Amino acid sequence: MIDYKKIPSPSFVLEEALLQKNLQLLYEVQEATGISIILAFKGFAMWSVFPLVRKYLKGATASSLHEARLCFEEMESKAYTYSPAYIPSEFDELMKYSQHITFNSINQFHLYKEKIARHTSPISCGIRVNPEFSEVETDLYNPCAPGSRLGETIDAFKDGLPEGIEGLHFHTLCESNSYDLEKTLGAFEERFGHFLPQLNWVNMGGGHLMTHKDYNLKHLVHLLKAFKQKYDVEVILEPGSAIAWETGVLVSTVLDIFESKGIKTLLLDVSFTAHMPDTLEMPYRPKIVGATDPIQGQPTYRIGGMSCLSGDYLSEYSFEKEVAIGDQIIFKDMIHYTMVKTNMFNGVKHPNIAVWTSNHELKMVREFTFEDYKNRLS
Repeated sequence: MIDYKKIPSPSFVLEEALLQKNLQLLYEVQEATGISIILAFKGFAMWSVFPLVRKYLKGATASSLHEARLCFEEMESKAYTYSPAYIPSEFDELMKYSQHITFNSINQFHLYKEKIARHTSPISCGIRVNPEFSEVETDLYNPCAPGSRLGETIDAFKDGLPEGIEGLHFHTLCESNSYDLEKTLGAFEERFGHFLPQLNWVNMGGGHLMTHKDYNLKHLVHLLKAFKQKYDVEVILEPGSAIAWETGVLVSTVLDIFESKGIKTLLLDVSFTAHMPDTLEMPYRPKIVGATDPIQGQPTYRIGGMSCLSGDYLSEYSFEKEVAIGDQIIFKDMIHYTMVKTNMFNGVKHPNIAVWTSNHELKMVREFTFEDYKNRLS
């Protein structure tokens, strides 16, 4: 348990023991099924803890040259690389850091296949496909929405599977359960199953929230073992949220309490648009320690960020007691996705990054300065 009195504000704080607990669960799924579970950097890229992560997982997936290089240098393995499109001037370097390269289109594969064939070390090529089925209700996170730019539909394979393609990749889930995966597999097999005897691997993408307390792991294990046995292919999962799910917090402090037209706003030393953009874009309403949704008769406040954006706030929360200037406000479950999306809008101070170790000690990993802000600009 984190001793919040020891945490400087503002700080993202990862609880090491909770991360290890999640990793152990994922490792046990790997062992029970014989699949590969890899880390998705888009969900968690805190490379200071990669020495722990790589003890349990079999690599990482990258969606850019920088992520692929991070995988090579800090995960100490070559990346499973996918991007909606590749930048020609970067591709030679990207190949150095990649063991798999998945193409978003058949056209992109044909553009680069000769380069890959001439590369000094083998790279397995795949195509991302769109099974045209997803249980994700929010269009912003639904890769199978009509007209999606992500992955080829079966219509693109009228001439069959291109020579040189060893795997297919689909990604249709978002913090989903094993029953959503089961439905997706049905759609995938219906459209692309006839290609599976020709393949070496199938990448089932991310969105598998295996570390959620209500996730049915037995059902997942059954699904994956049955799929592997039926088609005799390597199976890869690359969950984003599951690795760092409920492993840490964002600690902030009340700088002022502002009242207008009967609405009280806590002004914090963090910003939603800069430090928690997913709370505005999804929108995602985070839990706060000691607070609930509004309750009549209890102290109730808007939660305001420190940037000048008018919409940099969350609607009201109720607290157990009156909040005072200088009190801590602790946002739960801030380590997956939220932390990788941060920015330095308005030059507001970026929260520190810290680890609460298994020995119950605070380890400061990164403190941001003016130079970090200045060097992003020109």
